[in-house]
Amino acid sequence: MEKPQVVGSSLNKDEHEDINQRSSTKTGFIALFENTFRKLGNFAFFLFLIPVILVCVFCLAVALTPGVIILQWVGLHVAEYSLVIKSFCYASSLALGFLAFILTLITIVPIMNFPIIAFVKPNRGAWFSVESMPWYYHNALTYLVRYTILDLITPSPLNLLFFKMMGMKIGKGVLLNTSNISDPCLIVLEDYVTIGGSVYMMAHYGMKGFLIIDRLIVKRGAMVGLAAKLLGGVTIGEKAVVGPNVAVLPKTIIKPGEKYGLPASSNSTSAT
Repeated sequence: MEKPQVVGSSLNKDEHEDINQRSSTKTGFIALFENTFRKLGNFAFFLFLIPVILVCVFCLAVALTPGVIILQWVGLHVAEYSLVIKSFCYASSLALGFLAFILTLITIVPIMNFPIIAFVKPNRGAWFSVESMPWYYHNALTYLVRYTILDLITPSPLNLLFFKMMGMKIGKGVLLNTSNISDPCLIVLEDYVTIGGSVYMMAHYGMKGFLIIDRLIVKRGAMVGLAAKLLGGVTIGEKAVVGPNVAVLPKTIIKPGEKYGLPASSNSTSAT
C-alpha cells in the first residue's frame, strides 16, 4: 500500500525550527561567541547568570547595610535598658532600616544599571544573542526592585524617580500607578500621561522563536485603563484612551483621541 504524502510537511518543519540553534549571522569573535553560547545551551545560560546574580547580591547587600548600621548602633546604646524598652528600640531600628533599604535599593540599582543602558536597543533575533544579554541584565535589575519594594512606593514620586533613573523617559504631570513594567529604558511616557493600576507595560515580546525588542510610546495626555497590557512596538496617540483589561498587541498604533477597547458611545475616562 502506497504511503500517503503529508501535505505541508516542510512548512511544519520550519515552524518548529529552534531559532536559538541557528548559526550566528555575525562575523569574527562575536560569531564565535554566539555559536558557542548556543551550542552549550542551558549550561552557557547558567554561566551568564552567575555575574547577574552577583550584581543582584551586591545591590541587596548595599541596600541592607544602612539598616544593619542602625541596628548595631541602637544595640550599643540600649544594653542597660529593660526588656520592653530594648525590644521597642530594636523594632524601631528595624523599621528605620527597612525604610533605608527602600531608598538605598532604588538608588544603587540604577547606578549598577547605568553602564548597560546604551546597549539595550530595539532588536529582532534569537534569545541567545549578544543583543539579548544587556536586555536581560537590564530587566534582572528592574525585577529586583519590582518584586521586592516597588509596590510599596507606587504611585509616588519615588517610583517615578526610580524609573527615570532606569532610563524611562517620563514627562511632567505623569501618573504611573503600576509596578508591572519591563524594559523601562525603552518606554516613553510623554507629558500628562495617566497609567492606571496594574497595567502591564513591556517593550518586548516573543514570536515564532524570536525575541523582539521594540519601543513603547505613550503620547501626551493619553490614558491607559486598569489592568491593560501594552507590548513592544505600540504607540498610543495624544489624548487617546485605552480601556480597562485591554491587550494592545505589538505594532498597534492608536490614533490621537481614539477610545481603544471602549464602546463607541462610552464617555468613561477612568484609568486608575
